[in-house]
Amino acid sequence: MKEQSEGFKIIADNRKARFLYEILETYEAGLELKGSEVKSIRQGKANLQDGYALVRNGEALLLNVHISPYEKTAAYFNHDPRRTRKLLLHKQEIRKLIGKVEQQGLTLIPLKMYMKRGLVKMTIALAKGKKIHDKRASIKEREDKREIARATKRY
Repeated sequence: MKEQSEGFKIIADNRKARFLYEILETYEAGLELKGSEVKSIRQGKANLQDGYALVRNGEALLLNVHISPYEKTAAYFNHDPRRTRKLLLHKQEIRKLIGKVEQQGLTLIPLKMYMKRGLVKMTIALAKGKKIHDKRASIKEREDKREIARATKRY
């Protein structure tokens, strides 16, 4: 968990998404959560790794994001860790996403989950899957940057 001076605290970060997908646009969305989910998120127990979002019936839904059950709550009151959650976006943003996801074949993926002024927010991205040769190029680029940094550090 990293703290930033801009008033928000990052809870979970999907670093693998930037490697697997080419990010085209990003959106900030709120989440419709239960009380035990918020308490668990405050403890930093969220995982965005396999998560993705869909647009159905004019609503944006977040699927397959794991938020661990809160330990201090009875099992009856706790939540399902991988339940479908509603993303809170403006109607015009949802309409724009419907067009791009259905017509262009793009994917909605969560990038970051953070607390902003006491509310849980999420950055979702409109992304296009990378091909194998694109992944190789990004690996090569990263290794080149490391070598340059090592060479300049010595001198």
